[in-house]
Formats: sequence, structure tokens, C-alpha cells
Amino acid sequence: MTNKKMFFKQNIIAEPLFNQWYAWPYLIPPASAAMYITNSHLKIMQSFVSAPQVHISALKNPAMIGGPFINYDPSKAPDIKRLIDKTLTEQKVMLEFAGAIQTLDQMLFNEADGYSMEALYTKVPDILKGYVELIYDLHDNPSIRFLEGLLYKSKFYNTGLQFVSLSEINSDYRSFVFSTPRLESDGHLFLNVPFKSEALDELFRMKTIPQPLEYIKDALGITNESNVLFNTFFTEDKPEEQRHFDGDGVRIRYLGHACIFIETRDVCLLIDPVISYKVNGEIERYTFADLPEKIDFVLITHIHQDHMMFETLLQLRHKIGNIIVPRSAGGDRIDPSAKLILRTVGFDNVWELDELEQVEIPGGYIMGYPFLGEHGDLNVRTKLAYYVYLLGKKILAVADSNNLESRLYQHLQEITGEIDILFIGMECDGAPMSWLYGPLLTKPIVRKNDQSRRFDGSTCEKGMAIVEILKPKQVCVYAMGQEPWCSFLTSIRYTEDSRPIVESNRLVAECLSRGLMAERLYGCKNIIL
Repeated sequence: MTNKKMFFKQNIIAEPLFNQWYAWPYLIPPASAAMYITNSHLKIMQSFVSAPQVHISALKNPAMIGGPFINYDPSKAPDIKRLIDKTLTEQKVMLEFAGAIQTLDQMLFNEADGYSMEALYTKVPDILKGYVELIYDLHDNPSIRFLEGLLYKSKFYNTGLQFVSLSEINSDYRSFVFSTPRLESDGHLFLNVPFKSEALDELFRMKTIPQPLEYIKDALGITNESNVLFNTFFTEDKPEEQRHFDGDGVRIRYLGHACIFIETRDVCLLIDPVISYKVNGEIERYTFADLPEKIDFVLITHIHQDHMMFETLLQLRHKIGNIIVPRSAGGDRIDPSAKLILRTVGFDNVWELDELEQVEIPGGYIMGYPFLGEHGDLNVRTKLAYYVYLLGKKILAVADSNNLESRLYQHLQEITGEIDILFIGMECDGAPMSWLYGPLLTKPIVRKNDQSRRFDGSTCEKGMAIVEILKPKQVCVYAMGQEPWCSFLTSIRYTEDSRPIVESNRLVAECLSRGLMAERLYGCKNIIL
């Protein structure tokens, strides 16, 4: 069996982990990772160990699934306690780093009064000295700029904390991943390999190119104890070969959530890849198995966990020619550089795109489109919608943009003219700002402010304002998190009375009444322009 060439199964989950927590972009930069360890991971685990029944009771309420509750029964409390002890011991330097950020923030708040910062450098905690710059904005509000590139070369970035957990899945159900650390258990195999490891590329390449098991075991350092389980992740069955689109026009495939795949015979683009595994689900879908062997460009709209998803990206890395990300101001723990994050975890061809900047592609170009809202009014620059001009067709994917100011689209319409197809997200409730960014704050946000500043997209009125200005021939509502294979990321469970469903229904109906093609996408869709 070991000499026979085998394929990696299409239904093997490959979860990236950081210190046994599901890895997403903010767990890579050292400054934000330290804050999440201290202010989120440890607090959730300590709460569970103190009162596991509280967590169990909370998760019986569907509305609480996305909250800070561990999804294990009380028998796992000793395992969580061991992870707490391990974190306190092995992550001591990261906890000190987070404490120093808290101290420095407080010192600046108390002492930076508009005068020169020079004297304050002597008061920077020693662990941060040489890694930060003290700055003011134009209103004399002080803040910290981290030297991100230097931090990735420091003791604060430790690839030894990176794992990939392999397990087989046969349905769409997965529990919400961001509040529960992973424990190595039956059916789950932890690979202690850095995310940048080329051995991972070799493993995922085996989905379509078979290799002897001994080859991949040597590459990954599989031990004898893991042999039996590891062997079950492979098959002799050859997957169906996928060919690149060779039609005359532009084909767009919707793969779920905010993921769309745009192809001509000369180029293919994948936006915000979140892709289903090949399982026996009730809903028709495209999967990893439906993608060609080469993806010319991957476009990332912003670095929220359901748009820049490592679990998908790492499995596609060997296929990807280039990744385009929004330009970052850099140095802010709220707004880390997407380019540095991806290059650090092994993506070589990562390019930043600015607003209205263009990248030429065969048959057209990609242009960065300004993106307002959906970040709690924080100064997050790392966000872009994408305008794709291809074979004379105009495609616009605005992701989670909230149309806070319609004049923006009037200005843009003067540049791009009317478009052929609009993809717009309408998750118009959104979580409060602290749901995502709370652990990065050094003082609590006032509740009424937090509830006001939400991660919300456009309502019907806001969306229709975009439609009226850009005059698309076709409107597709997407990025709603409805697909069952996305619930582990979003925790969303809509009903027909949920506001995003009501608002998107209204928008679709209004578009149809005007003679436009319109629908709320779900599962998969094949569109030819």
C-alpha cells in the first residue's frame, strides 16, 4: 500500500490552528495575536473551567452560538485546564507583550498632551522598545505604530504554535470555531508544521496528483503512532478532471458566501475564497474539486475571517499565481498589513492594490473600488471592493460595503459607467464592534457606542441607491453566510423574519419590478456574460 500512488481525499478538513485555536488573520501578526491570547482565549477557557454548565446552557440558544462559549461537555474541563496552564507557561512572552501594550496605551493617554513624544520613549515598556513608534494624529490623539516587519522576525512570532488538524467530514455540519480551542481527539490528527511549509503544498497537491504515502509521510514527519489514522485520509479513486473554461465569453461561478470565480479562456480570478468540501450535502455546490489546476489571481476584499480564510487559502496555495490585497496603512493592531500576513505564511506573490489603482490582466483589468463601512467606524484601510473589466464586461463585487454615502458611487460611475453585474452583500444587522475587535482594545467600549458601531452591510434603500446610480443589468445578493458549510465561520442562522432576509427580499423584488435580473444567491450559480 505504501508504494502505491494515492490521492488525498476531497472530504478531509484541514483546519489551521494557532496554539490550538482556529487560525484566522489576526492570530498571525504578533501584536494582535498577543491581545487575543490574553483578552479572548484565556478568558474564555478560564470561564469554561470555572462554570462549564454556563457554556453548555448558553449554546442551547441559537442566538448565542457566536458568543464566547466553549462547545464541549464538562468532561473536557481538565483538558482545557491543561491548555490554560500550557498557555500561561509557554506564552509568557506574549502575555507580557499584551500587558506592555496595555501599559503603553495608558501612559500615552495620561501623558501625551500634544508636546513632542521624544521624552516618552524612555517610558516605553522594555519589551516593546525598538518595536514601536509613538505618533499623534492631526488632532493630537496619541497612538502606537508597530514595526510589523520587525515583529515577524522577533521572538514574538513563533511558528512552533502553528498546526494543521486533519479530520474526515461527511456532512456540512461543523460547530462554530472561534470560541472553542481544538483538542487532539479520535479522528483528528495534528500536524505540527508551519503554515508556510512546502510540505502542506505537497499534501494538498495530492488531491489531484497522486503520490506514494511514504513520500508525503516523510515530508510531513508522520510518526508511527499516527500511521493508521493518516492512511485513512487517502484513496486510490481518481477525482474527475477539471478543465479551464474555454468559451468565448466570461463565466462567473458563485461558490458560496462571498466567493465568486470569474473565468475567460485566458485568465481566471477567485474572489474571497471560502469553499465547501466534497460531501453528501443536500445543497448543490461547487467544491475544491471544481477548480482548475491554475488560478491566476486571488482577490481579497478585507481580512475578516469569512473573506480571508486560511483554511481555504492554504489548500489552494499551490494553484495560485498571484494574490491581490487592499493596501494597508500598516503598523496598527486594528489594521495589520494583509500583504505581510500572507507573505509570512508562505504566499510569495502578494501585491497591494490601492483605491482606483489598476492591474492589467489578459482581456482587461482589475481595479480597486473604495469600500465604506462594515468595520465599526474604525480607521481600517485594508478593504477594497473589486471592479473587473473583462472582454468588454463590467463586473463589480462590493462585498460587505455599506452604502454610507451614495455620492461615492456617483463619482465612481463617472469613471466606470454603467456595469453589467453587481454582487452586493446585505448582512445589514451585523455584530457590534467589540465582537471582533474587543480583545484589541485596552479599555472597554461604552455599550451604547458598541451597539451602534456594527459590522453591517447595506439595507434595501442603500442597495437600491447603488443600483440606481450604476444601473447594472443583473444584481446578485451574496456574502450572506447562509450556506450550511459557512455556519462554522459566521454562526448565522436566518429565518424568513430576519432583517437581512427581509431587506434582501425587498431589493430583489424591486430590481425584478424594474426589469432587471436579480436574485439572492445560495449554494451555487453559473452565469455566462
